Amino acid sequence: MAASSLCTSKLNLSEKERSSSIRRISTKVTNVLVSQPMTKTVAPVAVTSLRETKKPGIKPVLASVWKEIQGADDWEDLMEPLNPLLRDEIVRYGEFVSACYKAFNLEPSSKRYLNCKYGRKNMFAEVGMEKPGYDVVKYIYATPDISIPMQSTACCGRWIGYVAVSNDEETKRLGRRDILVSFRGTVTQSEWIANFMSSLTPARLDPTDARVEVKVESGFLNLYTSDDSTCKFSQGSCRQQLLSEISRMINKYKGEEMSITLAGHSLGSSLATLLGYDLAELGLNRDGTNEIQITVYSFGGPRVGNSEFKKRCEELGVKVLRVVNVNDPVTKLPGVFLNENSRVLGGKFELPWSCSCYAHVGVELALDFFKMKNPTCVHDLDAYIGLLKCPNMEQMNEDGETFNLFRKLMEIFSSQEFVINHVWPWHQAATYVGSLVQSLGI
Repeated sequence: MAASSLCTSKLNLSEKERSSSIRRISTKVTNVLVSQPMTKTVAPVAVTSLRETKKPGIKPVLASVWKEIQGADDWEDLMEPLNPLLRDEIVRYGEFVSACYKAFNLEPSSKRYLNCKYGRKNMFAEVGMEKPGYDVVKYIYATPDISIPMQSTACCGRWIGYVAVSNDEETKRLGRRDILVSFRGTVTQSEWIANFMSSLTPARLDPTDARVEVKVESGFLNLYTSDDSTCKFSQGSCRQQLLSEISRMINKYKGEEMSITLAGHSLGSSLATLLGYDLAELGLNRDGTNEIQITVYSFGGPRVGNSEFKKRCEELGVKVLRVVNVNDPVTKLPGVFLNENSRVLGGKFELPWSCSCYAHVGVELALDFFKMKNPTCVHDLDAYIGLLKCPNMEQMNEDGETFNLFRKLMEIFSSQEFVINHVWPWHQAATYVGSLVQSLGI
């Protein structure tokens, strides 16, 4: 027999054997399926409370439980273990904040330097968020009233975030019309200086009631209320822009079920908390007997105000969910020494300096996902979001590399980039300062 015929014979035999095996396996699978009852797919069910979801076979619909997810009951019974619906919502709002970083223009040669790279209509698509269910209705700019001698840019106004509103399709899925405000964190030098202005000052946001006992960090308040009329993108202070646009959206969708969701990272979370307090204090979220729920999703946020500020936020019904990495030093600032833990002696006696003590607002969701081997990641928003998506994520970059924090700081502050007003060395410097704070155990 020729060699070619022999090869063909072997190939044909192999094909027959494979066909026979496939038929035998198919027959066995069919027999198993026939002998076993069909498994029913768990369909979403409209429930009135998330507590009902603990019953087997019940999968909740967000539209029917959104108030609980947004913190109406202060997230009671939803944190440990973290409710899957709540986890999804935290991730979703975190990605809206991440879009701010991706869209922020850090190219000094660009005409839109320190502003958004893209137009409102296509911003989400440009940063990789296809059909997020929201339309951007306004860009927001903030101006720290801080003079920096080496500042080279003509305009002090910075793009800080945006206001968006859910479209009709997303509104149906959510169960309400959601007005979203998203803030980025600290990037520029003046913003870092605003971060370090840790003195408390009366908020005085309600002209009819000053409430001088309600105090907030002066740098955050400065960024929120300052105005730069020379900036071509600015339309008043950050506060004026936000109150005007949110009021417009509330009036536009009057009569619908609504929510106001404020999300931010780092400095952005402070602005979100300030805005939530401001809206509630002025009563802009109330229309007669109807009240629009205000929820803040804070990622890696510092303390914003004193204990009276915390108390007032609670009285006004502002719900704050603080997502923190326990190794993130930013969440321990300001008020390293004067905070909620040093306000009362023995759990009974209020100390004289209690009004000068900082206090966190809201409910904390603590994440512990890094040892202090990679300090550049402990405050990173994408690291926060990544862990929420994958709770069992292993420690990354465990190469054991060590470095001298003081030496690294000196290198940054003496670098040529620092002298010419480049933004990223400040970001790095702050990271190492935070690392130093944590290493000292404060």
